[in-house]
Amino acid sequence: MAAHTNGTLVGRDAELTELCSLLGVSAWPDPDGSADPPGLVLLSGDAGVGKTRLLVELRDRAVVHGWQVFAGHCLDFGDSALPYLPFSEVLGRLATALPEVVDRVATQFPALTRLQPGRRMMGARSEETGALDRADLFEAVHTLLEAAAESAPLLLVIEDTHWADQSTRDMLSFLFSRPFDAPVAVVASYRSDDLHRRHPLRRQVAEWSRLRGVQRLALSRLPDEAVRALIAELVPGGLAESELSDIVERAEGNAFFVEELTSAAAEPGRWVPADLADVLLVRLDRLDDAARQVVRTASVSGRRVSHEMLAATSGLDGAELDEGLRKAVEMNVLLAQEERYSFRHALLGEAVYDDLLPGERVRLHAQYVEALRSGAARGTAAELARHARLATDLDTALTASIQAGREAWDVGGPDEAAFHYQQALELLSDPRRCERSEVDVSKLASSAAEALSESGDPQRAVALLQEQLDRLPADAPPEWRSRMLTARAGIMIVVDTDEDVAELSAEALALAPEGENHWRARALTTHARVLVGMGRYDEAQVVGMEALALSERLDLHQLASESITTLSSLKKAGPKEGLRAALVDAVARAEQADAVHAELRARFLLGRSFEDWAEFDDSERWFRSAMDRAARTGLTWAPYGLESRVQLTWILWVQGRWDEVLELTDLGSEQPPPIPRALLDALRMSVEQGRGADVRMAARKLRRFWAREGAVAIHSAALEMVQAGREGDAAGAIAVYDDVVGVLGRTWHEWFSARIRFGAVAVGAVAHALPTMSAAERAAYLAHVERISDDGNIVVQRYSDPSGHWGPEGRAWKKRLDAETLRVRWLVGVDAPPQDVLVGTWAETVTYFEDFGHVGELARVRTTYAGILRAVGDTAGVREQGDLARATAHELGALPLLDELKAVGSTPVRSESAPDSLTPRETEILTLVAEGRSNGEIGKQLFISAKTVSVHVSNILGKLDAAGRTEAAAIARRRGLIG
Repeated sequence: MAAHTNGTLVGRDAELTELCSLLGVSAWPDPDGSADPPGLVLLSGDAGVGKTRLLVELRDRAVVHGWQVFAGHCLDFGDSALPYLPFSEVLGRLATALPEVVDRVATQFPALTRLQPGRRMMGARSEETGALDRADLFEAVHTLLEAAAESAPLLLVIEDTHWADQSTRDMLSFLFSRPFDAPVAVVASYRSDDLHRRHPLRRQVAEWSRLRGVQRLALSRLPDEAVRALIAELVPGGLAESELSDIVERAEGNAFFVEELTSAAAEPGRWVPADLADVLLVRLDRLDDAARQVVRTASVSGRRVSHEMLAATSGLDGAELDEGLRKAVEMNVLLAQEERYSFRHALLGEAVYDDLLPGERVRLHAQYVEALRSGAARGTAAELARHARLATDLDTALTASIQAGREAWDVGGPDEAAFHYQQALELLSDPRRCERSEVDVSKLASSAAEALSESGDPQRAVALLQEQLDRLPADAPPEWRSRMLTARAGIMIVVDTDEDVAELSAEALALAPEGENHWRARALTTHARVLVGMGRYDEAQVVGMEALALSERLDLHQLASESITTLSSLKKAGPKEGLRAALVDAVARAEQADAVHAELRARFLLGRSFEDWAEFDDSERWFRSAMDRAARTGLTWAPYGLESRVQLTWILWVQGRWDEVLELTDLGSEQPPPIPRALLDALRMSVEQGRGADVRMAARKLRRFWAREGAVAIHSAALEMVQAGREGDAAGAIAVYDDVVGVLGRTWHEWFSARIRFGAVAVGAVAHALPTMSAAERAAYLAHVERISDDGNIVVQRYSDPSGHWGPEGRAWKKRLDAETLRVRWLVGVDAPPQDVLVGTWAETVTYFEDFGHVGELARVRTTYAGILRAVGDTAGVREQGDLARATAHELGALPLLDELKAVGSTPVRSESAPDSLTPRETEILTLVAEGRSNGEIGKQLFISAKTVSVHVSNILGKLDAAGRTEAAAIARRRGLIG
């Protein structure tokens, strides 16, 4: 009985109809302009469930309706990453079908040519040597798709995105989030069973799903009836019921398994082995020797392989190769697609590859290496590196890995570049290979470190450079050590360390070659930055000027821009207007020189200047500009891109824009390294704690990052102390204070300014717990409080900043520490302040926090102040402060503050603005709750996470004093809060 391949789509009519509807295939072309824009769809399903078959049917139907269809495929290159691969394929197809359109767009956006398939092959010449602005590339692809859709609607299909590299995922994110003016529809497929918990696409899919216009369609397994119908299509003569039932049971609704099991069962005298791998390989047993050789050779490439590669590696002559390919295609093992062949399913190719003997696998990879190296077949450096490693040709793998890293860097893929460079360094760990190679280890290590830093892992970059420095032989050129020390010092200035970074950069400068050369210019530039970071401003001025002069003489524009930014930051010693003017000029110069890092640093420093003076609107503008620039250049997690996001999040927290904090820290599909994630998690927990969540254990888990990144300690230690205060755990709060001061005192310096904020929070926690203590315990804790207060005074005395400015934030927290200390003395009754002094100090604290603009902390200060006023009998003052604090607490959803206000005993003034009034976002969510929507459904509609919805719902229930969602909806309708 001949094997039969199903030509009819079975059991997927509903999914095909829904997919066409979501994409708008049937509605376009749209001559009268009444149709909705074409859609964006994420198509998921288990391997073998029928995604590709459905997409083939979609393609055919779209073509019938007058659409253009262009498909790109993500491939499993294993350890080798090739940025934007599917878009290179799409560009190649567009260049064939619409060459004039491609040429026109490429003229407008030269970056597009970087993706041309031929340009990415080894040996292809490229005139572009500068860094690629990813924003230009993304815009180029977007514009190309729109231009191609001018003549007819266009459907873009990206298959197997579970194998997509980070750069491809970023490109899809841009296309999904940027509306098209022309009729362009996009569908991206992925294996849902491949998305394990740590798979990078898992969070990405969640993020995409929240974007407006993006829909998800999941292919479930075929029901038993559909499986039987599929078998009937595959074997028209039918199977015995026992065989049929066995296939239905074992295939579990997977169309691929159904076809494989049916094909094996259709052969006379043969039955399916128990092991699934054997099932996948049964078809090979029916191939002749030539066809089997072709298939085994093809499996080494992955899912797809070119005809020229098979000709070069299979060991068959032309006639034998053609015959073998024909047989493999006829038996549905391979599919012919233009000049390439692919396995009918990726699982089949994997099974064939796994079935190769170890020696056979190495030999075939070696043949691929030879074909790529000789030019007999075309391919990328990433492919060559992979095949060479698996062929144990490690010298070739070294060279190819370095080239692959450069190519990834050139197209804005720092993650992929870092991987390839680290692979090369690993190969160079063999002393004999390192000795006989001509690779400049210092340059390779510095490139790897830069890529790691820009992908958001500067700590790993620092460790990598130290490892390579330790490996340098004694007779290594001093320039190598200088280069790596310079790179290490430049990265260490943005991480927390107890090493003397200035000593490192000074050593790097001492080892740099004398005279006028790039090495020395780089060392000078970095040393100046380090000196600024260490507070040695006079030295920084001298070194920075020397660096700038040398860079300008050598026409090193990017280094000159770095020096200008460093020198501009030194103007902090004068009026703030001078600093800001200098930094604005530095931004302009950096843009002109295409010095992205200098530009990001200048934008960040501008944001910090405005932040220091509590000019938050201007600060937000500059931080957002830095974030946008970082995102466009693929540097989202790089220094100053990340810091701008963190600082902006903090500003939103201070301004009481807590919902925006939740949105900015909801990482969704983003995959930051551990420390950036810890920073944003800590800020997110600040909102969650402010609304009543117990975050003490979650915050404590962040302690492992304290010594590596002080900002994590700043935020998470405060969370622990606040939680201890709520629980009346004065000892716990003081212990956290001592712990964090000990860690940061070693990492930074003993009298760092954040000690004042820590002290205020710790003393406040002690004051909160005092009413439950004995007289002896109170006296003992008073000693701790006095010590902490003295610490704060020393910090102020030793504060050093070139501006000499103690900003609104510092003044507010210092006054808060003073006020909390007086409160403790007053409660303990030892050295108690006069009543007017206590009340006056707290009144000043309110004023200072008003100047600072910290909405949440101002409400907390007012609440404490109201309690003191109540104790001294100032009823009117209690009412005034209590009402102001209560209004803010309701606005923020700060349930713990509302509870404290109830304990204080202040009675709110009733007015037209009831305290249970809802924010616009809460009203929007409550309206959907009243419609019976779940948190997940609400999140999808509003493009926020279900967790964020849950926080809002909790706030709504608290404000309305409702026991549940149904009661909250009823109360809101009764009060006219919703329709």
